[in-house]
Amino acid sequence: MDDIKKQGNASDHLANERTFLAWVRTSVGIMAFGFVVVKFSLFVKQVSLILGKDNIIHSKGYSGIMGIVLVAVGAITTIFSYLRYRLTEKQLNEGVYKHSSLLIIILTAFIFLVSVFLIVYLVDSV
Repeated sequence: MDDIKKQGNASDHLANERTFLAWVRTSVGIMAFGFVVVKFSLFVKQVSLILGKDNIIHSKGYSGIMGIVLVAVGAITTIFSYLRYRLTEKQLNEGVYKHSSLLIIILTAFIFLVSVFLIVYLVDSV
């Protein structure tokens, strides 16, 4: 009896897949937000050229950089979520699942830092 390893059942594996897909949706959302930030930055630059530089409030130009960082973080989140999915799958098959909150902590900290940056950026531009 000790030689038989208890593998995760089908519902455990399906839950793992649902969690992976939720992480993928999160990463796509982060990348989409970054894309919108970059495109909005380009839109503001185009409008300022059309209307003349005196008619538009100029910012320090961090939106393009922030958008690119958001797209990169979304891509990295996809990679980490896949690695987490594979690790969880392996643990379920071996019957030794260990919960880890590292990805959640990192992503939460990043989103908090982006929020602080956006608040400072918006307050500074007013």
